[in-house]
Amino acid sequence: MSVLLAVVPVLLVTLLIGARGVAAMRTTSDFLVASRRISPTVNAAAVSGEYLSAASFLGVAGLVVKDGVGALWYPVGFAAGYVAMLALVAAPMRRTGALTVPDFAEARLGSPGLRRLSAVVVLVIGCLYLVPQFTAAGQVLGVVSGSPYWVGVVVAGAAVSITLALGGMRAATYVQAFQFVLKLALFIVPAVWLVLAVGPDARAAALAPVEFSRFAAPTPVEFRLETSVVLTEPTAVAVDGHPPQLLAPGPHEAAAGSTWTFPAGAAVPEVGGGPPGGPGWGRPLLDPGDAGHPVLATWSVLVATVLGTMGLPHILIRFHTSPDGRGARRTAAITVAMLGAFYLFPGVYGLLGALLLPELYLSGATDTVVVQLPARVDPGWAGALFTALLTAGAFAAFLATSLGLLLAVSGALSHDLVPGSLRRLRFTPLAAAAAVVLLALPAASIDVGVLVTSAFAVAASTFCPLLVLGIWWSGLTARGATVGVVVGLLSSAGVIGVDLFLGSPPGLAAILLGQPALWSVPLAFATMVLVSLRGRPPAWATTAMLRLHLDESGPGRA
Repeated sequence: MSVLLAVVPVLLVTLLIGARGVAAMRTTSDFLVASRRISPTVNAAAVSGEYLSAASFLGVAGLVVKDGVGALWYPVGFAAGYVAMLALVAAPMRRTGALTVPDFAEARLGSPGLRRLSAVVVLVIGCLYLVPQFTAAGQVLGVVSGSPYWVGVVVAGAAVSITLALGGMRAATYVQAFQFVLKLALFIVPAVWLVLAVGPDARAAALAPVEFSRFAAPTPVEFRLETSVVLTEPTAVAVDGHPPQLLAPGPHEAAAGSTWTFPAGAAVPEVGGGPPGGPGWGRPLLDPGDAGHPVLATWSVLVATVLGTMGLPHILIRFHTSPDGRGARRTAAITVAMLGAFYLFPGVYGLLGALLLPELYLSGATDTVVVQLPARVDPGWAGALFTALLTAGAFAAFLATSLGLLLAVSGALSHDLVPGSLRRLRFTPLAAAAAVVLLALPAASIDVGVLVTSAFAVAASTFCPLLVLGIWWSGLTARGATVGVVVGLLSSAGVIGVDLFLGSPPGLAAILLGQPALWSVPLAFATMVLVSLRGRPPAWATTAMLRLHLDESGPGRA
């Protein structure tokens, strides 16, 4: 009940702010970019609110439990991406006068075909990013309240689609700004309480964890996926509440949805990858699945997160809401400071989770470590209170990020692919959310952090080269941009799809397929340049470049 009391106000405030945006909804510009009248501070809070998604906080904390402290490179990449965006993209994008990324593509290169292709890329990125948001909403609400998985998915989808249909970008902006402040309080206050409540011994142990080799107490492990576990010694295990039975050493299959209860003192089975506290867990490098190439894997993630940020359509559209290029630059600069403050805390939850809830790495439920920690530290009223607060913060994260993504997807559908009236544009979020909900319902067991990082890889391989070359190189041609985007899309989304559906091969191939940005981004850049060199840029290329780089704010202003 306390969880519902925490989540319901977040949902109600979201819908009420959306309703207040109805009066200001008269044109497509109102719906997509709030008539370009959002101040830098409010805009930065809104950008931070939508950027701090389930993957940015819950996912990173879970990855620390599963993969070690090297997972903290993710927030480094997320924040550093805004520095690159500030330097290369923010102000010129605003000066184009475009409403969406596909708008920019057509305005810069005069190609309706490139505009439609860019809209398809927006849909791909949107699906890769939206599905894990709705999935995480279902997982978290199910863990803390016992509700079916589909309830959280449907509630999140309904809230964001109705808010956008009512108020568009203006409603999304003020909801996201409000939710950033809310998330900042609801994640920081419980983090401080947890650090104080666990005591000095636990704090020291979290900084120097011992390998999770034996269960300290009788421990139930609920497996989300069918999992192969390898027992290293005879172990009495109770499966789904049945009497314990002695299992011989060797491999055993745990069915999806089953719960295995291990006795105190039993050896922890092996499930692949190093357990919390194990060899390499404390190394500041990423090596998911023990592929054996930690430096390469770390660089792959950094390339995807830093360059992918510059290509995320729901972030790029934010700069079009600024009054001018100067406001866009200020928005990006303030956002870097806000994100830097927020990203100090996922590591706190991850380190404490590795110490207090190490069994989550067995079940694959590490994404829920943040909301499970308070009850483990204090099973009384204090634990229940902070669980409710963190759940409210988590739902704010789902809603804020989903609002921006759904707006970008709606713009791609009803403004770029099939242009229509404002009425159709307002209806599109409802239809798009329904489609994403249908995709999220069978995806309960996906790894939220991994799928969102895939969205970054696609953005880095498609829109990043298009924007950087389109803004800074007058020689880019429509054909070069089109071929480069296609190559980037196929080399990123294509190989990620192969990896997801056919399974990851061992060793170096696992990195190259699972996180292809390290090679797909240079390939896309090279393709655009080489194909463009064989053609001729548009006659208006020089004029377009001047428009992108001349200060439009007037004399005496920087």
